[in-house]
Amino acid sequence: MSEAPADARPLTVFMIAGEESGDQLADGLMGELERRLGGRVSFVGVGGERMGRHGLQSLFPISEIGLHGIVPIIRNVGNIMRRMRSTAATIAEMNPDVLVIVDVPGFNLGVARRVRKMNPRVPIVQYVSPTVWVWRPGRARWMRPFVDRIMGILPFEPEVHRRLGGPPCTYVGHPLIERFDVLRPAPGERPSIAEVEKPVLLVLPGSRGSEVSRLTDVFGETVAEVAKMRGPFDVILPAVPRFLDEITRRAANWPVKPRIVTGEAEKLAAFRRAHAALAASGTVTLELALSGVPMVVAYKVDVLAKLFKKLVLSRIHSIVLPNLVLGANAIPEFIDQDASAPNLAHALLPLLADTPERRAQVEAFGRLDALMSPGAKAPSAMAADIVLEAAGRKA
Repeated sequence: MSEAPADARPLTVFMIAGEESGDQLADGLMGELERRLGGRVSFVGVGGERMGRHGLQSLFPISEIGLHGIVPIIRNVGNIMRRMRSTAATIAEMNPDVLVIVDVPGFNLGVARRVRKMNPRVPIVQYVSPTVWVWRPGRARWMRPFVDRIMGILPFEPEVHRRLGGPPCTYVGHPLIERFDVLRPAPGERPSIAEVEKPVLLVLPGSRGSEVSRLTDVFGETVAEVAKMRGPFDVILPAVPRFLDEITRRAANWPVKPRIVTGEAEKLAAFRRAHAALAASGTVTLELALSGVPMVVAYKVDVLAKLFKKLVLSRIHSIVLPNLVLGANAIPEFIDQDASAPNLAHALLPLLADTPERRAQVEAFGRLDALMSPGAKAPSAMAADIVLEAAGRKA
């Protein structure tokens, strides 16, 4: 009996994501692959709840590898290395049509390098470039022997990898540009700041435990400072469910009581209502910018990371994603000791009224659509093209 043609066989995709943003990225790609292949695709690997909806049963919880900050990684290095070795061995033995590693470069690149040595036949595609434009630029060239393609989600990344000698990198577009319908308010959903008595302030202390513990209290102090200076406003605090208890406890004594919401739908509804935001640095800043919400951004690093902060800041003009895409510091940002309640309140206050500071941010955000457009295709469709090509299938 002759073998079925390669295109007739179900595609086997091994995927690894290590945090919520990666789980969301993988979700869009998996859905597009299912659509293209009429369901003739199976997913195995490591992922979260969204990836599970496509039939992926995670080999272990993504929380074991989605660690941030030097101290948590050092504390868990033994388990991380065990997971890295066992995952690579599983992939090499399974021999999938393609390995797609999503973000979490510390873990995923270690897996990919081992897979390439154990089973060079497995094509390896990386979804989300490591931040070689900020940190460890030599990593770009180091990846080239074992990463076949990189799917960048920021428009400047292909040129960065070309300059640094990294693997071939294609800008596929950020998945957020597929979500304008849920990020942007319908008519009347966000009344003009000039027309409302009580504007809506979003407070977003982060989606990781280290961010929540470092920023929630200072954000509460900032809200108190602003309340003294301007009078009444509403506060909405979208919380990651696993940190709900901690956030609720920390926010219990805020002078302006926040309405704490959980879940994606509630969070997006809050984005569409909000007039301004106080946020931790991260992907949420790009969500806010694309939603048209002016913001102030803060970040605090752990003790060991402070040693490297000057080096990082010498390479980039900002740690805020919209600022990097715009090539200008449109959004005020405060790091470590500068992220104090008085500093944050001083920058936030003008955003809660119709001011030049507010209008300048909104105008800057209006340039993002053109800067971030990958072309005629949606990001998930472009990503699917590359994965199918790497797997030797027709796109």
